[in-house]
Amino acid sequence: MTSSLAVSSYSYFPTQVYQFDLPEAEALNEQLMTLISALRSVDEEGIQKSNRQELGGWHSRGVLQKLPEFEPLVNHVREAGERISSDLQYDETQELQISSMWSIVNPPGAFNLAHVHPGCLWSGVYYVRAPEGCGKISFTDPRLAHIMNKPKYSPDRGAPKKCWTKVSFTPVGGKMLLFPSWLYHAVEANRADPDDGNGERVIISFNLSQRKRK
Repeated sequence: MTSSLAVSSYSYFPTQVYQFDLPEAEALNEQLMTLISALRSVDEEGIQKSNRQELGGWHSRGVLQKLPEFEPLVNHVREAGERISSDLQYDETQELQISSMWSIVNPPGAFNLAHVHPGCLWSGVYYVRAPEGCGKISFTDPRLAHIMNKPKYSPDRGAPKKCWTKVSFTPVGGKMLLFPSWLYHAVEANRADPDDGNGERVIISFNLSQRKRK
């Protein structure tokens, strides 16, 4: 139907998810796998957060940013934080600093429950090992009223991207995602081949908070 109405459309309240692809990730990931395996060998139980220990999931202590061995990844995270700060026009006297960093290992069958990260601005995940079918990360629109009353979209075209209420990312080794810490996210069950010796999904996650530049 042709309309004579003058139309203006405005998009407010965006939710950014940033993706960074690290250079020379294969060599970095080999080093990280060695470090994570060593940490796991001395702290076999780890801690439980969104992971399920009874399914074999392992969660390290959140202090990896303090260990000099993880400095190469820490530097990449800092660079990502600077890019976000510039893009969003944050106060230049402030910088996004890592407040905690940890590793999670999900064997086949393991998953992470939906959760948020209170007390920080941005959170992120870096994929160290991501075998096929190891579990996508999904983000859900936190505006419950919006989810409760969903309109019917064209069966041929579906909802436009700006109207999605859930989005998923496939994990890929060397990929890093950063997202607002208040954004609900979960990890699907690892469906990688359990007979494959490399079937574990291995990631490093972190939180970022603004701190006064030194």
